[in-house]
Amino acid sequence: MTLKCDLQYGRGNAGYKLSRVGVRGVRKPVLVQRQGINNTLNNILNCSIDIFVDLPAEQKGSHMSRNVEVLNEVVEESVSHPITGLEDMAADMCRRLLVHHEYAQTADVTIIAEYFRNSRTPLGRDTYEMYNLMAGGHIERDGALTKKIGVEVVGMTACPCGQQTVTEMLEYPEGLTVMTHNQRNVCTLTLEFPEDISIEADDLIDVVEASFSSSTYELLKRPDEGQVIINAHRNPKFVEDVVRSALENLVARFPDLPDEVYVDVASESEESIHKHNAFAEREGFLGELRGENQ
Repeated sequence: MTLKCDLQYGRGNAGYKLSRVGVRGVRKPVLVQRQGINNTLNNILNCSIDIFVDLPAEQKGSHMSRNVEVLNEVVEESVSHPITGLEDMAADMCRRLLVHHEYAQTADVTIIAEYFRNSRTPLGRDTYEMYNLMAGGHIERDGALTKKIGVEVVGMTACPCGQQTVTEMLEYPEGLTVMTHNQRNVCTLTLEFPEDISIEADDLIDVVEASFSSSTYELLKRPDEGQVIINAHRNPKFVEDVVRSALENLVARFPDLPDEVYVDVASESEESIHKHNAFAEREGFLGELRGENQ
């Protein structure tokens, strides 16, 4: 059957440009392969992918099937040319989207994936913990391409204010580790940077985990459980402290990253004695952060 016209190329019923048009939540398994310190590391990541281009005012619709075609091309080619990072995959897709959508001036790709890595409990037991990775790319036709990499990490905080109140009420001697109420803290750290820079997600996970009162674990035996509680109560933190600690750890961890890297750290504490959550966030360029804590 021969189609008479391509409806998407017709004119829309209102003359507005659209910033992003595309598909969301495309699920794909993606093999990421990169060199570790001693060997080649392989991870098959379960990814949810959003793919967008902009749409000019004079065009009725976008060819959304082309977005999925681009994704399939990249995934199929990864068998012979392994993907080294989700942010690199997003950048590759952005370039191809502008080729497939000749009318588009911008392209955006966002990828969210579940990621597991080896860890150890406080008393040295081997464990396997899950994190969420966020990656992305943005390109402008005849312009620069930027990448994004981020992590979402779950940890624990112990409230300093509650601890001080209990100390005063029960007249505990100074220096004793005292009870307080706790929160499950979810902290995200994302960086946006030029295409020629490469950043390891594992390094970002380390930055965030070092910023909690304590890390948390999927399975704990009783001695480790007790040690997690002790560690957290010896290191009480507000939600604001988590963000500031993450910023401090980030600046120390990446002295060679350029000042124009854009940073976003957000921390949310799921409160145990309140019916609301506590939240704190900081956005800014790495150069600003380096200049503030002198």
